[in-house]
Amino acid sequence: MGAVGPGWKALDLDAIEAVPWRGTELVWRPVRHALGTRIVGLGGYTADRAGQIVIEGHTESEDGMGHEEVYVVLRGRATFTLDGTELDAPAGTFVAVSDPSVHRRAVAAEPGTAVLALGGPPVFAPADSEWIERARPHLRTDPERALRILDELRAVKPDGPVAEVAEAFKALARGDESKARAVIRALLKRRPDLQDVLADDDDLEPLLE
Repeated sequence: MGAVGPGWKALDLDAIEAVPWRGTELVWRPVRHALGTRIVGLGGYTADRAGQIVIEGHTESEDGMGHEEVYVVLRGRATFTLDGTELDAPAGTFVAVSDPSVHRRAVAAEPGTAVLALGGPPVFAPADSEWIERARPHLRTDPERALRILDELRAVKPDGPVAEVAEAFKALARGDESKARAVIRALLKRRPDLQDVLADDDDLEPLLE
């Protein structure tokens, strides 16, 4: 089952070709290829019975690629073994393996288990808005928490207009609206093209008045 439109595609995992993996019982579904995306490596693994392998035993340092991997249990239940430690992973569990040398393996604990594997080199640059939106709910209810999150942004991405926006948010978290206004005014003086973007933000729009 699936649907396709201009610039988008939707597919059911079970509609993607089931490929036996190198003559083993492992069943691989080439999700990335089926979706036609290149943002990250994507592979689905399905099991008809409990005890069937859904993630083959391996490390990501074996081939020198050094990929990070995230596994998502889509349905059923899987038992992961990570460097000898067993982990029960019911549907909805995310397992992140950031160290390529960690040996990982998983078997289905229930019939019909499906696991999505995402992997690639650690080169992705998160959007600045990830920190802004994490901090926003705490600006007035838990300012210290908001400040810690915004300080993370400044440490990771010290340059660029969003770093200055973060300073305005930090001023708001401290209750210093005049400082927040000054930061936004200075930013707009250099980047008047950001006027509409800032005006569309409920927390920043009042600072433009």
